[in-house]
Amino acid sequence: MATKREGDPGYDKIEMDEPMFTLRAQDSIAPEVVEAWARTLLMRGGSQTRMKVEEARKCAQAMRDWQAIHGCKVPD
Repeated sequence: MATKREGDPGYDKIEMDEPMFTLRAQDSIAPEVVEAWARTLLMRGGSQTRMKVEEARKCAQAMRDWQAIHGCKVPD
């Protein structure tokens, strides 16, 4: 999980022309989407699945915590 302030070294792995999708905590549905991604990953398995699932779940909770303080909205 990253914030704008901290940056994310994972972005270094992304190709310049590779499509990506960013979710922000202010997006009211973002935590649900992150949780759904975690459930799907868990069902499909993988070498580092449990660690990634836990990271995603922590991110979803951090988004909910942020929303409780700052509010949220349906994306424009």
